[in-house]
Amino acid sequence: MSTVITEDLVRGLAPERPSSGHKNDFGHVLITAGSRYMTGALILSTEAALRSGAGLVTAFSTEEALMPLKANCPCALTSAWAEDVTETLRMASALIKKADAVAIGPGLDENDLRSKALVEMYLAEAPVLLLDAGALNILSRYKEEMLPLLASRNGKGLKPAVLTPHVGEAMRLMGDVNEDKCAEFASVNHCLLVLKNNKTMIFTPHLSCYSIQGDNSGLAKGGSGDVLTGLTAGLLSQGMKPCDAAVSAVYLHSKAGEYAASYMGVRAMLPTDVIDELSEAFLETGW
Repeated sequence: MSTVITEDLVRGLAPERPSSGHKNDFGHVLITAGSRYMTGALILSTEAALRSGAGLVTAFSTEEALMPLKANCPCALTSAWAEDVTETLRMASALIKKADAVAIGPGLDENDLRSKALVEMYLAEAPVLLLDAGALNILSRYKEEMLPLLASRNGKGLKPAVLTPHVGEAMRLMGDVNEDKCAEFASVNHCLLVLKNNKTMIFTPHLSCYSIQGDNSGLAKGGSGDVLTGLTAGLLSQGMKPCDAAVSAVYLHSKAGEYAASYMGVRAMLPTDVIDELSEAFLETGW
C-alpha cells in the first residue's frame, strides 16, 4: 500500500536555506542532456534545476545543444563534449568531482557512443545520480552490463540512483509494468523508481511506496518529464535524501502544473509554464 504524497508531507522536507548562505552552500548540479536533435530537453531540465534553488548548474552536452542553451539559460555554466569518447569521459570525471548531484538523459542521442560511455561512468562513479529518458533507454539496451552497475552502487557507498521512466520507458526496462514488478526492480537494483503517469508512483529500495494522483492532461506534453528531471536533480544537489527529493519534486511539479493549468488551460499550457509556476508551488508549500 502506498503513502499518498501531500502538502503536509512535503512541507517538512525542505532543505535548509540560511539567509547568510552563498552559491556554494546550495548545491551544484551537473546535467548531461540534449543533442542536436533535442536542444529543448537540455534547456528545460537546466532551467528547472536553476529554479530548484541550486546554487550552480553546469550543462554538459554537445556544442550544438549548448548554443541555444546559452541564449535561453544565461545563469547556467556550460561545458562541451569532446569529439572522442576518451576525452569526453576525462572531462566528465572532472565535472563529477565538482558536482553534488548528476542527472543524465533528457534529449540524449542514444546512438552516440559518448552517451553510452557517460551512462556507464555515471553509474559507476557519480555519488548522487538521476537517470531519465535517453539514459534509461541506453540502460534498457545494455541491461546485462549496466544493471549490475546500478545494483552495485550500494556496495560502493554511492546513493541509490533515481530513475524516472514514463510507462513506455519502464516497459523497455522491465517488460510488464505493474506495482509488484516495479517494487521488485527497485529492490533488486537498489534504486528509486519514479513511474510517471497520471498517478505517479515512487518505489524505493526498501519496498516503501509513494503515490500522487494528478489528473492534469496539460502535463501530457513532451518536455514535462525534462522539467521533473531538473527539479529533482536540483533538490538532490541541496543535500536531500533521494527518496525525499523524489517525493518533493513529484509534488512540486504536480502543484506547479495545477497553477499553469489554471492560468493557461490544459490545452495551451507548456512545460515552460510549469517552470514559471514553480515559485508559486514553493511558496504555497512553505518552502
